[in-house]
Amino acid sequence: METKTMKAIGVAKYGSVDNFESRDVPRPGSPIGMDVLVQVKACSVNPIDTKVRKGTYDDAPDYYKFVPKDFHIIGFDGAGTVLEVGPECTNLKPGDDIFYVSSTTRQGSAAEYLLVDERICAEKPKSLDFVEAASMGLTFGTAYQSLVDRLEIKQNENVGILIINGGGGVGSAAIQIARKVLQLPVVIATASRPETIESCRKMGATHVVNHRADLESQIKALNLDVPIRYVYVVARTEQYIHALGKICAPFAKVCSIVQAKFDLYGTDFMSKSMTFSWDWLGSSAYHRTNLENYRRIFGVLACCIDEGKLVPNLNKRLRLNLAGLKEAHRLIESATTVGKLALGVDEPGEGAPFS
Repeated sequence: METKTMKAIGVAKYGSVDNFESRDVPRPGSPIGMDVLVQVKACSVNPIDTKVRKGTYDDAPDYYKFVPKDFHIIGFDGAGTVLEVGPECTNLKPGDDIFYVSSTTRQGSAAEYLLVDERICAEKPKSLDFVEAASMGLTFGTAYQSLVDRLEIKQNENVGILIINGGGGVGSAAIQIARKVLQLPVVIATASRPETIESCRKMGATHVVNHRADLESQIKALNLDVPIRYVYVVARTEQYIHALGKICAPFAKVCSIVQAKFDLYGTDFMSKSMTFSWDWLGSSAYHRTNLENYRRIFGVLACCIDEGKLVPNLNKRLRLNLAGLKEAHRLIESATTVGKLALGVDEPGEGAPFS
């Protein structure tokens, strides 16, 4: 008889890393609608995961009203194999290997099995293993949506982009997309440590400046022959907003993915008719609108990966079990990681997967 339970890692109470526990929980039933049932092979950890675990996630003010109660399985990036598809599915079939970013208000990827809407999935890049694919979804998806959908950058524009915090997962993905997919001639990244500076250059940045020093003077010293028309902020925005008004050309666009409080009054944003926007990859899933955007974005990224235009920014691999997930959260919270870290069921280490 088929088991009706599965192993999963989650929290019954939000708080520290030590609140994580492995449990036997009910296995999802057969998918309905546009859901697919996935056997999870890998997942990754992002800053969002640590905030959700601590109970402090605030990209949506009413977020915790809609999350799973009693036991919350956290983890959004993932990759695995489709076991069953719902009756309304048209793109996926059993046996397909996929990667995805599950909805922030449903149970997450730190479980043996998961139900996920097929519209937020795409076929796994053939050139990647499951752990590499699981490391891509949130960071590359966020960067692509921000640069293409929010900033509306066109391929081969003769302008520059400034990416603040280029050493992290989203920043390093954005550098690659800006330089190798959109083919901008100037991609300036900021970094402050030797390892993050090296990473930015490796990802394709044409220039690297220090975000802990004066940005305006550093960029002026570059003597660029193209204007800075776009800025992508992958950090707290308050400390940079006045400098960005000075750095950017008229009609420039700035996009941030990190909650912040600031006042544009007294900056150059008005006189230059600049645009500011937020971007949250979870918006479509959270508000149940335009879900097809995810499949479009992930499909483009998968093609770019297989064509060699983009490479995963995976920096550390761990075993997908309780000890591995705790270590991943601690590393993320140390704020010293470079690129992404991901966990897989077949990675070496002690302990059974998800236990």
